[in-house]
Amino acid sequence: MSEKDKQNQDVEKDSVEKQEELSEADKKAAEEQVQKVVDEALEEAVEAAEDDNLADLSDEERKIVELEKALEDAEAKAAENMDLALRTKAEAENIRRRSENEVSNARKYAIEKFAEELLAVVDSLEQGLQAKAEHEESKAMKEGMELTLKMTLSTLKKFGVEQLNPVEEVFDPQLHEAMTMVPSPDHEKNTIIDVFQKGYSLNGRIIRPARVVVAQ
Repeated sequence: MSEKDKQNQDVEKDSVEKQEELSEADKKAAEEQVQKVVDEALEEAVEAAEDDNLADLSDEERKIVELEKALEDAEAKAAENMDLALRTKAEAENIRRRSENEVSNARKYAIEKFAEELLAVVDSLEQGLQAKAEHEESKAMKEGMELTLKMTLSTLKKFGVEQLNPVEEVFDPQLHEAMTMVPSPDHEKNTIIDVFQKGYSLNGRIIRPARVVVAQ
Protein backbone atom coordinates (compact mmCIF):
# COMPACT_ATOMS: atom_id res chain seq x y z
CA MET A 1 0.00 0.00 0.00
CA SER A 2 1.31 3.38 -0.98
CA GLU A 3 1.82 6.18 1.52
CA LYS A 4 -1.00 8.21 -0.11
CA ASP A 5 -3.49 5.35 0.15
CA LYS A 6 -2.56 4.90 3.76
CA GLN A 7 -3.19 8.59 4.45
CA ASN A 8 -6.61 8.42 2.73
CA GLN A 9 -7.50 5.38 4.81
CA ASP A 10 -6.51 7.20 8.00
CA VAL A 11 -8.65 10.21 7.00
CA GLU A 12 -11.67 7.99 6.37
CA LYS A 13 -11.13 6.24 9.69
CA ASP A 14 -10.95 9.57 11.54
CA SER A 15 -14.15 10.72 9.82
CA VAL A 16 -16.03 7.58 10.90
CA GLU A 17 -14.80 7.93 14.45
CA LYS A 18 -15.87 11.57 14.57
CA GLN A 19 -19.35 10.68 13.30
CA GLU A 20 -19.69 8.01 15.99
CA GLU A 21 -18.64 10.55 18.58
CA LEU A 22 -21.65 12.77 17.80
CA SER A 23 -23.91 12.76 20.84
CA GLU A 24 -27.63 12.18 20.69
CA ALA A 25 -28.13 15.83 21.70
CA ASP A 26 -26.15 17.00 18.68
CA LYS A 27 -28.17 14.77 16.38
CA LYS A 28 -31.44 16.01 17.87
CA ALA A 29 -30.35 19.63 17.52
CA ALA A 30 -29.44 19.04 13.91
CA GLU A 31 -32.80 17.39 13.21
CA GLU A 32 -34.66 20.29 14.82
CA GLN A 33 -32.70 22.79 12.76
CA VAL A 34 -33.53 20.90 9.56
CA GLN A 35 -37.21 20.74 10.53
CA LYS A 36 -37.24 24.47 11.24
CA VAL A 37 -35.81 25.21 7.81
CA VAL A 38 -38.40 22.94 6.20
CA ASP A 39 -41.28 24.59 8.11
CA GLU A 40 -40.10 28.08 7.15
CA ALA A 41 -39.82 27.03 3.52
CA LEU A 42 -43.34 25.58 3.57
CA GLU A 43 -44.74 28.73 5.16
CA GLU A 44 -43.06 30.92 2.55
CA ALA A 45 -44.38 28.64 -0.19
CA VAL A 46 -47.96 28.93 1.13
CA GLU A 47 -47.70 32.72 1.36
CA ALA A 48 -46.27 32.89 -2.15
CA ALA A 49 -49.09 30.69 -3.45
CA GLU A 50 -51.68 32.93 -1.82
CA ASP A 51 -50.03 36.00 -3.32
CA ASP A 52 -50.00 34.31 -6.73
CA ASN A 53 -53.69 33.45 -6.38
CA LEU A 54 -54.51 37.05 -5.48
CA ALA A 55 -52.40 38.28 -8.36
CA ASP A 56 -54.43 36.15 -10.76
CA LEU A 57 -57.70 37.69 -9.50
CA SER A 58 -59.35 40.78 -10.88
CA ASP A 59 -59.57 43.93 -8.78
CA GLU A 60 -63.19 43.17 -7.90
CA GLU A 61 -62.41 39.58 -6.94
CA ARG A 62 -59.41 40.71 -4.91
CA LYS A 63 -61.61 43.17 -3.02
CA ILE A 64 -64.12 40.40 -2.30
CA VAL A 65 -61.36 38.19 -0.90
CA GLU A 66 -60.05 41.06 1.23
CA LEU A 67 -63.54 41.86 2.47
CA GLU A 68 -64.15 38.21 3.37
CA LYS A 69 -60.93 38.13 5.35
CA ALA A 70 -61.82 41.41 7.06
CA LEU A 71 -65.23 39.95 7.89
CA GLU A 72 -63.67 36.83 9.40
CA ASP A 73 -61.36 39.00 11.51
CA ALA A 74 -64.29 41.16 12.62
CA GLU A 75 -66.40 38.11 13.53
CA ALA A 76 -63.53 36.65 15.55
CA LYS A 77 -63.07 39.96 17.37
CA ALA A 78 -66.82 40.24 17.98
CA ALA A 79 -66.92 36.71 19.43
CA GLU A 80 -64.00 37.58 21.69
CA ASN A 81 -65.71 40.78 22.86
CA MET A 82 -69.00 38.92 23.41
CA ASP A 83 -67.25 36.32 25.56
CA LEU A 84 -65.59 39.08 27.57
CA ALA A 85 -68.91 40.90 27.99
CA LEU A 86 -70.67 37.72 29.17
CA ARG A 87 -67.94 36.95 31.68
CA THR A 88 -67.97 40.54 32.92
CA LYS A 89 -71.75 40.44 33.29
CA ALA A 90 -71.60 37.14 35.19
CA GLU A 91 -68.96 38.52 37.56
CA ALA A 92 -71.03 41.66 38.14
CA GLU A 93 -74.08 39.50 38.89
CA ASN A 94 -72.08 37.44 41.40
CA ILE A 95 -70.85 40.62 43.10
CA ARG A 96 -74.42 41.96 43.26
CA ARG A 97 -75.70 38.72 44.82
CA ARG A 98 -72.90 38.61 47.36
CA SER A 99 -73.57 42.23 48.30
CA GLU A 100 -77.29 41.55 48.68
CA ASN A 101 -76.56 38.52 50.89
CA GLU A 102 -74.16 40.51 53.03
CA VAL A 103 -76.68 43.34 53.46
CA SER A 104 -79.45 40.84 54.23
CA ASN A 105 -77.32 39.04 56.82
CA ALA A 106 -76.29 42.36 58.35
CA ARG A 107 -79.95 43.27 58.81
CA LYS A 108 -81.00 39.83 60.08
CA TYR A 109 -78.20 39.46 62.62
CA ALA A 110 -77.48 43.08 63.54
CA ILE A 111 -78.89 42.62 67.06
CA GLU A 112 -77.10 39.32 67.74
CA LYS A 113 -74.67 40.77 70.30
CA PHE A 114 -77.42 42.77 72.00
CA ALA A 115 -79.68 39.70 72.15
CA GLU A 116 -76.91 37.59 73.67
CA GLU A 117 -76.42 40.17 76.43
CA LEU A 118 -80.17 40.34 77.07
CA LEU A 119 -80.37 36.55 77.53
CA ALA A 120 -78.60 36.92 80.86
CA VAL A 121 -81.51 39.08 82.05
CA VAL A 122 -84.01 36.46 80.87
CA ASP A 123 -82.07 33.71 82.68
CA SER A 124 -82.06 35.76 85.87
CA LEU A 125 -85.83 36.31 85.69
CA GLU A 126 -86.49 32.60 85.10
CA GLN A 127 -84.28 31.59 88.02
CA GLY A 128 -86.04 34.08 90.27
CA LEU A 129 -89.44 32.66 89.32
CA GLN A 130 -88.36 29.18 90.47
CA ALA A 131 -88.35 30.35 94.09
CA LYS A 132 -91.56 29.80 96.08
CA ALA A 133 -93.61 32.87 97.00
CA GLU A 134 -94.81 32.43 100.60
CA HIS A 135 -95.94 35.96 101.39
CA GLU A 136 -98.28 38.37 99.63
CA GLU A 137 -95.44 40.75 98.95
CA SER A 138 -93.28 38.04 97.38
CA LYS A 139 -96.28 36.82 95.37
CA ALA A 140 -96.84 40.30 93.97
CA MET A 141 -93.13 40.55 93.14
CA LYS A 142 -93.27 37.17 91.41
CA GLU A 143 -96.23 38.27 89.33
CA GLY A 144 -94.29 41.38 88.31
CA MET A 145 -91.31 39.23 87.32
CA GLU A 146 -93.54 36.93 85.26
CA LEU A 147 -94.98 39.93 83.42
CA THR A 148 -91.49 41.36 82.83
CA LEU A 149 -90.26 38.00 81.49
CA LYS A 150 -93.26 37.67 79.20
CA MET A 151 -92.78 41.19 77.81
CA THR A 152 -89.04 40.62 77.32
CA LEU A 153 -89.56 37.35 75.41
CA SER A 154 -92.30 38.97 73.33
CA THR A 155 -89.99 41.86 72.43
CA LEU A 156 -87.18 39.47 71.51
CA LYS A 157 -89.54 37.47 69.33
CA LYS A 158 -90.52 40.61 67.38
CA PHE A 159 -86.86 40.90 66.34
CA GLY A 160 -86.50 37.23 65.36
CA VAL A 161 -85.24 35.77 68.65
CA GLU A 162 -86.92 32.45 69.50
CA GLN A 163 -86.65 30.55 72.77
CA LEU A 164 -85.80 26.82 72.50
CA ASN A 165 -87.04 24.43 75.19
CA PRO A 166 -86.34 21.00 73.65
CA VAL A 167 -87.76 18.68 76.31
CA GLU A 168 -88.67 15.24 74.84
CA GLU A 169 -86.88 16.09 71.58
CA VAL A 170 -84.04 14.02 70.08
CA PHE A 171 -80.62 15.36 71.01
CA ASP A 172 -78.97 17.31 68.17
CA PRO A 173 -75.37 18.52 68.73
CA GLN A 174 -76.04 21.35 66.27
CA LEU A 175 -78.80 22.72 68.51
CA HIS A 176 -78.09 21.38 71.99
CA GLU A 177 -75.24 21.07 74.48
CA ALA A 178 -75.32 17.87 76.55
CA MET A 179 -74.43 18.61 80.18
CA THR A 180 -74.83 15.02 81.29
CA MET A 181 -76.31 11.66 80.25
CA VAL A 182 -78.38 9.53 82.63
CA PRO A 183 -80.10 6.15 82.37
CA SER A 184 -83.86 6.54 81.87
CA PRO A 185 -86.06 3.49 81.24
CA ASP A 186 -88.99 5.81 80.44
CA HIS A 187 -87.22 7.47 77.48
CA GLU A 188 -85.57 6.35 74.28
CA LYS A 189 -81.83 6.72 73.89
CA ASN A 190 -80.61 10.28 73.02
CA THR A 191 -83.92 11.83 74.11
CA ILE A 192 -83.70 15.10 76.06
CA ILE A 193 -85.31 14.55 79.45
CA ASP A 194 -84.49 17.86 81.15
CA VAL A 195 -83.24 21.36 80.27
CA PHE A 196 -80.74 23.16 82.48
CA GLN A 197 -80.73 26.31 80.40
CA LYS A 198 -82.96 27.13 77.43
CA GLY A 199 -81.47 27.86 74.04
CA TYR A 200 -82.15 30.72 71.63
CA SER A 201 -82.03 31.27 67.88
CA LEU A 202 -81.96 34.49 65.85
CA ASN A 203 -83.72 34.20 62.49
CA GLY A 204 -82.91 30.50 62.38
CA ARG A 205 -79.29 30.84 63.54
CA ILE A 206 -78.44 29.37 66.93
CA ILE A 207 -76.99 32.09 69.15
CA ARG A 208 -77.00 29.89 72.26
CA PRO A 209 -77.55 26.13 72.36
CA ALA A 210 -79.87 24.67 74.97
CA ARG A 211 -78.01 22.95 77.81
CA VAL A 212 -79.71 19.63 78.38
CA VAL A 213 -79.79 16.27 80.12
CA VAL A 214 -79.89 13.35 77.68
CA ALA A 215 -81.21 9.81 78.20
CA GLN A 216 -78.42 7.27 77.97
